[in-house]
Amino acid sequence: MAQIRPFTAIRYARKFGDLSNLIAPPYDVLNEAQKAALQQRHPNNIVTVDLPYLPPKTVGPDEVYQRANTTLQSWLAAGILERDKRPALYPYAQTYQWGNRSFHRRGFLALVRLSPFGQGEVVPHEKTYPGAIEDRLKLMRHTGMQLSPVFGLFSDPRGEVNNLLYGQVGKPEQSGTMEGVQNDVWAVPQAEIETQVIDALKKKPIYIADGHHRYTTALQYQKEIAEQHGGKLPPVHPANFCLFDLVPMQDDGLLILATHRLIGNLTNFDMTIFRSAVKEYFDIIETNLRPEQFEESATANHTFGLYEGATRKLYLMRLRNDDILKPLMPNQSDAWRRLDVAILQHYLLDAVIQPEFAKGEVTKGYIANTLEIAPNVDGKRFQIALMLKSTPLSALEELGKHNEVMPQKSTFFYPKLATGMVINAVR
Repeated sequence: MAQIRPFTAIRYARKFGDLSNLIAPPYDVLNEAQKAALQQRHPNNIVTVDLPYLPPKTVGPDEVYQRANTTLQSWLAAGILERDKRPALYPYAQTYQWGNRSFHRRGFLALVRLSPFGQGEVVPHEKTYPGAIEDRLKLMRHTGMQLSPVFGLFSDPRGEVNNLLYGQVGKPEQSGTMEGVQNDVWAVPQAEIETQVIDALKKKPIYIADGHHRYTTALQYQKEIAEQHGGKLPPVHPANFCLFDLVPMQDDGLLILATHRLIGNLTNFDMTIFRSAVKEYFDIIETNLRPEQFEESATANHTFGLYEGATRKLYLMRLRNDDILKPLMPNQSDAWRRLDVAILQHYLLDAVIQPEFAKGEVTKGYIANTLEIAPNVDGKRFQIALMLKSTPLSALEELGKHNEVMPQKSTFFYPKLATGMVINAVR
C-alpha cells in the first residue's frame, strides 16, 4: 500500500512575498541562456543550486555539486531559506491557460515511502537513463536535499482528498508565477486532516507522471545510505521517502498533451511512396488543415497526422488494424501494442520511414504545441512531423498491471511543477 507522510519543508523566507523571481522550471528543460536569465532575475533563484552543471542530464565534477551545497547552506544561514517549525501536508495549486481555456490543477506536496519499481505501490511509465541519474545523485549526496518533487497521480473519483485539504485554506501562504503559470502553496498541519488523507491513500497506487529520474535517484540514494548503516535503515529515516506532488487523476485541471515528433535527415521523402508503404494498415486523407487544427480533426481512435514541410500539407492517417504491432513486438501486451505512441515509433518510424527514406539515423525533435510545428518543419533540419493524440490516463493504469513502460516521450503533463516552492531534507 502507498505510504505518505507530512514533512517539515524548507521554503523561501516569508519576507520575499512573491516568489516569481526565485522559482524555476525543472532542471532538465533549461539551457545555459535560460539559467542565466533566471539568475539575473534574482541572485537567490533556486536554479543556482538545482542546476549546477550544464547541459542538464550530464555529470559534472564533484566541485560543482559541492559549490551548490555551499550556496544552499549560505542561504539557510542567512535566512533566505527557512525550515518550517512543524511537519505538514502542503496543498499546491497551479492556475494556467491553454488555448482559450483556464485550468486550475490542485494537488498536495507530501513524502511517499520509496519502493522499487514493480515491488510496491509506486508505478512508473517511462525508462530512466544512467547519466541523468548520476547527475541528480551527486547533487543529492552533496546537498542532502530533494530540491524538486516527483509528479504523481492517484485515483480519487469522489474528490475526497482535495476536499479535505482545500476545504479550510484561505489566501495562499506563498505564490509565484513561472512562465505564465500561477503557483500557490499552503500548509495544512492539522493532525486530523493529515490522518484522513494518509488513510485515503493507503490502498491506492501512485503513478509517476513526471520525474522518473528523480525517483530512481532517491532509490539509489536510499541504497547508499542504507549501506552506510549496515544494510538497513530505520523505518522513519528520511532517506526512505521521496518528495511528491500528488494530484488526483480526476482533477479538472489535469491536462495531458501529446508530444509530436519532428523528423529529419530524410532523403527525398515522397508521399506517394509512403502512402503505398502503409496502405495495408492506414487510410490517408489529404487535407487543407493547418497542424494546429489536427487535434480537433482527429476524432477517431488511432488517428495520426503527417505534416510535410515541402508541400505544407497535413494528412490524416486512420489506422484500420489494431494488431499492427503484433508481429513486430510479440512480447508486449495488447495494451502496450495499441498505444498510438508505440505504433508511431515501432511501425511508422522504425519499419517504414527509417528504412525507406533516411540517409542515416533519423533525427528527432519533440513538440507539444502544434503552433510550433509548421515553423520548425521547413525542409531544412526537419522534413516531416508525425502527430498523434495524447495518451489517455487509463493507459498508465493498464500498463502498470503488466509492469510495462511506455516508449520515450509518451506523455506531456502540462504545466511543469515549479522548483523552489518547497525543499525536503533527506538527512
